[in-house]
Amino acid sequence: MALQIILMIIIAYFLGSLSGAMIISRIMHLPNPSEHGSHNPGATNILRLNGKLPAIFVLIFDMLKGTIPVYISYRLGIAPFFLGIIGIFACLGHMFPCFFHFRGGKGVATALGMMVPIGFDFTGCFILTWLLILFITGYSSVAAIVGFLMAPFYVWLFKPELTLPVAMLSCLIIIRHNSNITRLSKGEEPKSYYRSKNKK
Repeated sequence: MALQIILMIIIAYFLGSLSGAMIISRIMHLPNPSEHGSHNPGATNILRLNGKLPAIFVLIFDMLKGTIPVYISYRLGIAPFFLGIIGIFACLGHMFPCFFHFRGGKGVATALGMMVPIGFDFTGCFILTWLLILFITGYSSVAAIVGFLMAPFYVWLFKPELTLPVAMLSCLIIIRHNSNITRLSKGEEPKSYYRSKNKK
């Protein structure tokens, strides 16, 4: 079992290193997201730069990077705690991709993807929180930060054995949003595509 866990951790990291934003942009001949907009290779920046369809492709791609290794690990009978650790490594791959000079995104979509196969209940709570905060504030970064602040609590309610790895993941993602927090404090953070369009 220990060998299976190590193997799945490695697979999760390499899958996570496949940047959906970079790959989809190259396939669709779109601008390099790491050089335009917020310079973040994630679905939100793709949405602002290129619209809904490419952003949906990137979102699905990045979610699957978290879902696939965790689901395979679940089918192998790996313990819930290590499912969380494997999910963390998928997110680390997204944040620090070895295939793209270790410059990646914030890991929100990949983290959401890794939650799905291990709990629809707390995944649903997270999504509802994210949508509510996005609707109230108009900032996807604020929605992500609040969502991951609440994530360990939601996990504790439904699957307490996963609280520690999800708390670790939440801390990691919130730290990755340090630049967003700085821009928010200065009033320089761009709002989401949806809200900005409505304001016009």
